[in-house]
Amino acid sequence: MTMLSLFGILLGLVLLMLLAYKGCSIIWVAPVCAIVVAVLGGYNLLDAYIGDYMKGMADYVFKWFPAFFLGAVYGKLMDMTGSARSLADALVRLIGSRFAVAAVVIPCLLMTYGGISLFVVVFVIYPMGYAVYRAADLPRTLLPGAIAFGAFGITMTAVPGTPQIQNLIPMDYYGTTPMAAPLMSIVAILVVGVPGYIYLEWRVRQARKKGLHFVPDPKHNEIDHTEKGLPSWHWLCGLVPLIVVVLMLNLFPDILEESFAIALTSDQSIVIALVCGILVCCLMNISQFKYLIPAINEGAAGSMSAIMNTACAVGFGSVVKVMPGFAMLTGAMMNMPGSILFSEAVAVNVLAGATGSASGGMSIALSALAPQYLEAASKIGLNPEYLHRIASLSSGGLDTLPHNGAVLTLLAVSNCTHKESYLDICITTCIIPVVGSLLLALVWGIFI
Repeated sequence: MTMLSLFGILLGLVLLMLLAYKGCSIIWVAPVCAIVVAVLGGYNLLDAYIGDYMKGMADYVFKWFPAFFLGAVYGKLMDMTGSARSLADALVRLIGSRFAVAAVVIPCLLMTYGGISLFVVVFVIYPMGYAVYRAADLPRTLLPGAIAFGAFGITMTAVPGTPQIQNLIPMDYYGTTPMAAPLMSIVAILVVGVPGYIYLEWRVRQARKKGLHFVPDPKHNEIDHTEKGLPSWHWLCGLVPLIVVVLMLNLFPDILEESFAIALTSDQSIVIALVCGILVCCLMNISQFKYLIPAINEGAAGSMSAIMNTACAVGFGSVVKVMPGFAMLTGAMMNMPGSILFSEAVAVNVLAGATGSASGGMSIALSALAPQYLEAASKIGLNPEYLHRIASLSSGGLDTLPHNGAVLTLLAVSNCTHKESYLDICITTCIIPVVGSLLLALVWGIFI
């Protein structure tokens, strides 16, 4: 029965990836695949759907909705007021179209490190990147790779203190902070960031050698913010809120605890940080008052679809966890040769790839295995911060397989196909991060 259950889990995962790749909504795909897992695991279908699936999904929404909601509102305000675009344009003027890759990647890094959802960054950056690649006369099909590298990569998982949810989830399991394992984080930035950037620049040189040129996107309509009469200093409206979010998340809780003995949870910290970012953005754009309420409305509506997609993947994982075959999988992970860091890296990568979600896959892996990893770490004197950072790094690898929601959104926004642009996305946000996370886990496990 255990082997049949294990087969059911694998079949459910394959079916989930296949249907998501075909463009089917995960809102109905996840419960259907969960039922397949339950049937082959000999589990009651109603208990699986109404009980385990719904509880796992609801618990995730209960836990993370404030972060999704406020993050989406914050990002939409930065978008509709032109704040993010003003900052991006200022960076383009500073860097120039000659360094087209850097002119796209750096704004992505700043925005995601400032707390803007990577989904929002895709919509904000594409028009700017489109203009940069047109000026540089580079193939438009290379643009998704640069956006993905900047938005889906190191500022989501590796840079210390990032407010992205992939860096916050491990805090609850390991009792750590957003600044966990700074030395490992810096090494990870180099291991993942340098090869990714070199690859993208190599692709640019190859395109120029082949005589490839920019081809306009027939579906793209550029949004013009010039009619708003924005002041020349408006790029500060894009930079200051980002700084506020990062400082409020990483410094304010420590100051509050040291000065007033008030300890904030990770949930409270991110809510305070995002609210402060929203308020600062609104105050700096008070002259655009008519755009503020519509931006809040759109952000609020967009947050629902974002969290539901991830929550459904978590619900699927909740059904998987109660199957007999899952105990066999977890046993294999825990008994894997090498350190617990390597075991965690493999587990998070696999489940992030299976669900097509970095946060969803990591939540499933840590809810099932974190207590065992923490216990094993205490026995060997391993700092839990390393478990935090490896979990975060590993979530940003196999999650960007072709069925990933952010990948599908990016390709749809840029009007490119998987055949045209997915190779660059795969190498910079999947292959290099997977190798990097496994390598770091292996090395740290041996020498630390």
